[in-house]
Amino acid sequence: MTGTDRDVLRQLVEEGNEDAADHLARLAAADGDVDTLKYLIDAGNESAGDLLAKRAAEQGDLETLEYLVDNGVMSAVDRRAKI
Repeated sequence: MTGTDRDVLRQLVEEGNEDAADHLARLAAADGDVDTLKYLIDAGNESAGDLLAKRAAEQGDLETLEYLVDNGVMSAVDRRAKI
């Protein structure tokens, strides 16, 4: 998928299209694109939070897990359950 295609998906996300947000989240997770996942989390996409939490837990990325907790995406209980 090209950068232009991702720009189109971002525009659809801005318009509230959840399917586009979920698709973009899956693409970002596959590419390890943490910034896009954080953008989607800020836009309220739950899939992005789940995907980022999984990635961070698998890689032992405590900074990202702290980001998720600090931003209300994960509670401390969720964090322990996913690790």
